[in-house]
Amino acid sequence: MSTFKSRGLRGSTFEEFINKTNEVYEENGLALIQKIPTPITPIDMDKKGHITLAYFDQKSTVDYVGAIQGIPVCFDAKECNKDTFPLQNIHQHQIDFMGKWEAQDGLAFILIFFSERDIYYYLTYAQLKTFWDRMTEGGRKSFRIEELDEKYFFQTKPNLLVPYLDMINIDLSSRKG
Repeated sequence: MSTFKSRGLRGSTFEEFINKTNEVYEENGLALIQKIPTPITPIDMDKKGHITLAYFDQKSTVDYVGAIQGIPVCFDAKECNKDTFPLQNIHQHQIDFMGKWEAQDGLAFILIFFSERDIYYYLTYAQLKTFWDRMTEGGRKSFRIEELDEKYFFQTKPNLLVPYLDMINIDLSSRKG
């Protein structure tokens, strides 16, 4: 059980960067993306009614949902400080939700910040599913940065901390052929 005093808030700076990017996208009429609050159950509260300890409910879906120029999107944000990403950071119900989203002609993906290298990665659902299936069939429980498709690595731009729209365009272009 994760508590909000522990590992549950890892990646919150990364999510703030995504939130700021989403604001710029919205202001420019490019996208409308909502951060989905993570459901928590309070355990302890102080005398003022502020939550001081809580645990995260397991059944959240993804971090963000919305639409980008008419395309429904859902995605999760993950941070990784090594060159190997453990698949335990993703849950079966997230894989299931993203698969159903894609089956409805939506776009599902994960944004990963490799903090040690200071680079971002756009992980398509198809690529994630390949790694997930490999794990469930008894293979590696992680994937290495070397296994990732180079065209989906990206860096910040002026005024855009996590410019993932470029990656969506690459993803959509690769699906058309």
